[in-house]
Parts: sequence; structure tokens; C-alpha cells
Amino acid sequence: MGDWVIGALINLLGSIFINFGTNLLKLGHDERKKHYALGNLGTNVRARMKPIIYFQAWRVGILFFAIGNCLNFISFGYAAQSLLSALGSIQFISNIGFAYLILNKTVTIKLLAATGFVVVGNIFLVAFGNHQSPVYTPEQLGENYTNIIFLLYCLSLVLIVALHHSVYNRGEGQMLVPFSYAVVSGAIGSCSVLFAKSLSNMLRLSMSSSGSGGGGGYSTLHTGFTYSMLLMFLSTGGFWMARLNEGLSRFDAILIVPMFQIAWTFFSICTGFVYFEEYKVFDALRTTMFIIGMVCVFVGIYLLAPDDDESSKGLKDGSLVVSKSQDVERLFLPSDQNSQIKDIEIIWTSYADEKC
Repeated sequence: MGDWVIGALINLLGSIFINFGTNLLKLGHDERKKHYALGNLGTNVRARMKPIIYFQAWRVGILFFAIGNCLNFISFGYAAQSLLSALGSIQFISNIGFAYLILNKTVTIKLLAATGFVVVGNIFLVAFGNHQSPVYTPEQLGENYTNIIFLLYCLSLVLIVALHHSVYNRGEGQMLVPFSYAVVSGAIGSCSVLFAKSLSNMLRLSMSSSGSGGGGGYSTLHTGFTYSMLLMFLSTGGFWMARLNEGLSRFDAILIVPMFQIAWTFFSICTGFVYFEEYKVFDALRTTMFIIGMVCVFVGIYLLAPDDDESSKGLKDGSLVVSKSQDVERLFLPSDQNSQIKDIEIIWTSYADEKC
């Protein structure tokens, strides 16, 4: 069994754990909103609302999310970054099951078709991706970070983040707002995959040196390069976790979770291609299959968009609707079905929402 197979199996297990934890995080937010927003109408709800950490579903979700990320971290020492990033498609399969079982979401034929397109696209990316995973020395890793092509790629990421952040701030477009939020999160958060791959490579190199009796061993970990990679990994990983947690509290999990994973997968693959120069193993056939895979993924994204009648159904049924205005978010409870409840407004400040 090749090393890349071992890494792939570990990554698959980690991906399932991450998705299970993500849905539990969303369940915790839903329980928090339902318990306090509906039970305290007309009162100062935000002042009495407990922090999200007090809800068991959220705590268990954090645990599974952390374990899954640890498994993924280990897997990056055995397989190429683009291959493992594409394997995140398994989360689209598990996301439907978990959303149905945990969040009681309705799974439609359209959603199944969208998930199928995304999975097929990722299968193409895996089948025709890079199956090599060489061990790099610290010097080689450092040179890759200063490569002119990689620096230009980083500049393009900055421009993408700036563009989509401005789109999100404008708040225009039912589908565009969560998509822009996911793109910004994925573009920055997926950089943690690169730093995790570098750290995992250093750990594997140290273990190999110690096992073979060569010089260096674990002492190679005690370098400025290793600590800087660890700092960048914690920073970008923390950013991703914060954005994921906030996104789950703002958007529907069955929509935002696939968007998160699509953005994460896409930028992780691109970063691996550029930094580790994985594109050099591509021939005409692999390039064609890669493009087909990406087309399938984008078709899946399009099908994930909710219909206009589905998005307005919640308003007709008397559910809560979120509207955003400047720095304040408002939850409106429609009053046409209850004459005793009219124009009830619960104000959520962005600062309080982040702190809780």
C-alpha cells in the first residue's frame, strides 16, 4: 500500500469527523436562537443570552471538528496537497445525511443532483491528480515560499479577497452574499492547509532522520522556520474556524457548508499546484480531466442555489427572517398570522453577535 493511500484513508476519516462537527455546531446555534429568541419576545434577549459554549451540541461539535482537523494534519505528511484537498468531496455526501438526521433538513432531488455533480467533479480531480508526495528539506520549503510564481499567486489571492469582501459588505444578492463570504473564508483559511503540509513534512522528515540514525532528527523541528509555519498555521486556521462558526450562525447549513467546502477545496488545490509545482506532472489528458472536474463542481454550485419560492417560503410560513442594515442585524417575526404580535424587532449588534 502506497503512502498516498494511507494519507487518503486518514483524510477521509478526518473529513467525515469535520462535517459531523460542523453540523453539530450549527445545531448548537439553532438551539440557542430557538430557545432565547422565541422564548423572550419583547425583552432584551441579547443581554440574557448565554454564550454559545454553554450548549452541549456546540461543544461536542468543536471536539469532532478538532479531531477531524488533527487527522487531516497527519494525512498531509503522506499524500499530495491537491489530492487530499479534493477528497473533501466526501463531506458533501455526509453533509446531506448529517443535515437530515441532525438538523431535520429536507433533502430535495435538486440538492442530491447538485451534490452528485460536486462529488463527480472531485472524483475527476482525485483520479487525475498528483499521487506523489516527496519529503522536502527546510531549505526547499523556504525556496518555494519565495518563488516568484507563488508570490504572484498570493497577490491574486489578496485581490480576490478584497473583491469578495466588498461584495459581502454591500449585502446585495441572495446567493452572492453567502458565496462571497465563503470565498473570503476559503481563500484565507485554506492557506492553513499549506502551512499544515509544511509542518507535517517537517515532522515526517524528523521522524525519518531519527529512525535511520541520521543526524538532525527532531532537532530539525527547533528552527525559526518551523515556529513561523506553526504561527501562520494557527493564525489562518483560527481565522477559518471563526469564519465557519460565524457563517453557521448567519446562513443555512445545507447551503453554506457546501459553499465553504467548495471554496476550501478549490483554493487548497490551487495553492498546492503553485507552491509544490504539482502542475508539472500534468499532461494533456490530466489537464482535460481536471477542467471537466472543475466544470462539474461549478455546476453543482449553481444547483445548490435555493429557488426564489423556497427562499421566501419561510416568510410565508411565519419563520424568522434576517435583514442586514449597516452595522445592525434585525430578526423580524411576521405578524400577519398573529394579530397580537405586530412589528416585533429584536436588534442584534454585530459586535455582540461576534462576542457571543
